[in-house]
Amino acid sequence: MSGRRLLVLIGLLTLPPSLVPRPVFAQKRTLTFDAFLGFPAVGDPQLSPDGKRVAYTVTTYSLADNRGSSRIWLADVATAQARQVTQGPGSDRQPRWAPDGATLAFVSTRQGGAQVWVIGLAGGEARKVTSLADGVSDPVWLPDGTGLIVTSDLKWPAEQEIDRRNGDYPTDARLWTDLFYRHWDDWRAGRRQHLFSVSLADGRPTDLAPVDRDVPTIATSGDGDVSVAPDGREIAVAIHGDPVADNTNVDIYVIERDGGGGTGAGAMHPVTTGRGAENIHRIEVPSFHHSIAVSGGVNTAVAVAADGKGIVYLHGSNTHPAEVWFAGKALSHHSDAGVAALDVRPLESFGFVGALGDSVFGWLLKPPGFDPAKKYPLVYLIHGGPQGAWHDEWHSRWNYQMFASRGYVVAAVNFHGSTGYGQKFTDAISQHWGDYPFEDLMKGLDVVARLPYVDSTRMGAAGASYGGYMVYWLAGHTNRFKVLVDHDGVFNPASMYGTTEELWFVEWEFGGSMYANRALYEKWSPLAFASNWRTPMLIVHSQLDYRVDLSEGYQAFTALRKLGVPAKFLYFPDEGHWVGRPRNRRIWWGTVLDWLDQYLKAPGVVGAAR
Repeated sequence: MSGRRLLVLIGLLTLPPSLVPRPVFAQKRTLTFDAFLGFPAVGDPQLSPDGKRVAYTVTTYSLADNRGSSRIWLADVATAQARQVTQGPGSDRQPRWAPDGATLAFVSTRQGGAQVWVIGLAGGEARKVTSLADGVSDPVWLPDGTGLIVTSDLKWPAEQEIDRRNGDYPTDARLWTDLFYRHWDDWRAGRRQHLFSVSLADGRPTDLAPVDRDVPTIATSGDGDVSVAPDGREIAVAIHGDPVADNTNVDIYVIERDGGGGTGAGAMHPVTTGRGAENIHRIEVPSFHHSIAVSGGVNTAVAVAADGKGIVYLHGSNTHPAEVWFAGKALSHHSDAGVAALDVRPLESFGFVGALGDSVFGWLLKPPGFDPAKKYPLVYLIHGGPQGAWHDEWHSRWNYQMFASRGYVVAAVNFHGSTGYGQKFTDAISQHWGDYPFEDLMKGLDVVARLPYVDSTRMGAAGASYGGYMVYWLAGHTNRFKVLVDHDGVFNPASMYGTTEELWFVEWEFGGSMYANRALYEKWSPLAFASNWRTPMLIVHSQLDYRVDLSEGYQAFTALRKLGVPAKFLYFPDEGHWVGRPRNRRIWWGTVLDWLDQYLKAPGVVGAAR
């Protein structure tokens, strides 16, 4: 080594630390609402008949347009190369492969409402197939590729009393004579949902079930409600055979086309919830041998390759929005770059002995830039359902990282009633809304409050639906929280019974109708304990929430203000049980987080870490 080079080295070793050159690393950012809204939503993966390609949707959100726009993408299984297939006005969703794998059908709003279009993957423009007045959804190909089965609303019956009364002067008035006149955020009086067969050649629709029923069912609908037999001669469909509002009796009906049927063997891949995860299981048929195929995070929307050697699915976690995966590897990477720039931390699980001596588990999330020597305020999240669960997922609404971004430790307990811990654990909440879950939540709070980095004098709670019910219940039974947030909660079970659209839900949860078992409705009513309320509360409720009527929020707000408790009401005239429009989501997050900051942080730091 030369003397000059040696002197330079010695000089560097003896320089003050502040003058020593340091490597430059990109600093991780805290999640903001703009970044949160900027993450695309990947969904609905559909495997091609030959198992070589996956069609899926990517939805992006715009504050300027105040909506989400979806496009169809195509990924190659072997190379993981992906490309966008559709573009133009409107949104494109529900891609479905033709039996020969050469064509995709999809639902698009680009012209004449939501209609089925088809596009050849070898090239060319998309072509419109359907033109039903009320649009269509859920296309299913006929096995011979000559047409599709679609679902569409229609006026039923064609001539109605309100038409006669309106005469030449139409109004927005409605008349109905039976229950289930609305559902979630949709008026159903005078309307039915029916299956139509549509010819690919001329788009001509044929009503396959012209009866006074929803075909398939609406009230308890889900994936797989319509299935076409391999020979195309029969269509199986799920239908409510009894009055809809007060029962869940859904039966499978077969619509005969030409007679015939079929059987099969192979493997099923159901998704089951287990301890805060949604895992994919493999069940052999007919041996029913069971094994776990995919675990960790949330795994949904499963499709199996024709040769049975691979599955495509959506996989996501608390630190990454869902992407399309195949056989254990990611095919899509739409959120990778956005996540890489953020300081997001993984969930940590914790457990304790809860009500009935059962083991209860929950999640814990530390804030960005966490320092174990500091004390942090706590946000305690309470899930809805109530037969639901907090999962290791990137939630599109109640996102753990968004709460943590303001400098909060976030805790979420899967109390009795949660799914994933056995049927007995799930069933325990029915007729016990106010005791077992409350005990679990308080014992879980004890565990979290003892953590050395949690400031037990600065704790807030927030929840929606049943979680909102529990927020109202907490307000009357504990003063441990400095602030509360209630979204679409049940304040008075008796009044909810008279305003909700699905009576089977409240009758199951409260052991019968309100007229037959009023004592239980009153026993678990937050209204009965409202005189104990002292904790400041933000209430969020929306006009189109037909599951938990807006009047529940009005009643609770009246109680708060009459009792002199600080309160704020956030009202959305154009939302239902969930808040989905981008601008409304922006208002929701800003209002909720600022309300928490107001009571959990020192003056002057409200709205920090946006």
